[in-house]
Amino acid sequence: MLTGSYSGGQAYCQSKLAQIMFTLDLADELAGTGVTATALHPATYMPAKIVARPVSTLQSGVDATLRLMIDPSLEGITGRYYNGQHEARADPQAYDPAARSRLRALSDQLTGLTPGQPRTSSTRS
Repeated sequence: MLTGSYSGGQAYCQSKLAQIMFTLDLADELAGTGVTATALHPATYMPAKIVARPVSTLQSGVDATLRLMIDPSLEGITGRYYNGQHEARADPQAYDPAARSRLRALSDQLTGLTPGQPRTSSTRS
């Protein structure tokens, strides 16, 4: 967590790492239910108002996303990270159970969830 200074680039990278870490935890939590959890980096610097020099096309991001949704060869595949249309390795910290546990504890604290409370059920106030 950024506490000493702020860097937009660092904050962005940390948020993406946290999403991947949560995806791996969610895949473990949902194992055997038929629900899959997969992390995807669809494309690099797709054209948008904040991207001055795109590297990828919007279509490449759409294609990568659709592939995870409809490719029959990926049915039942869970807890994976994809960079575009290729399975890839995320930052090593994403696969560190202790780091994921610390992230989950911090997330519980910041969101007010009770540790161990299922994140897959909905609650109404």
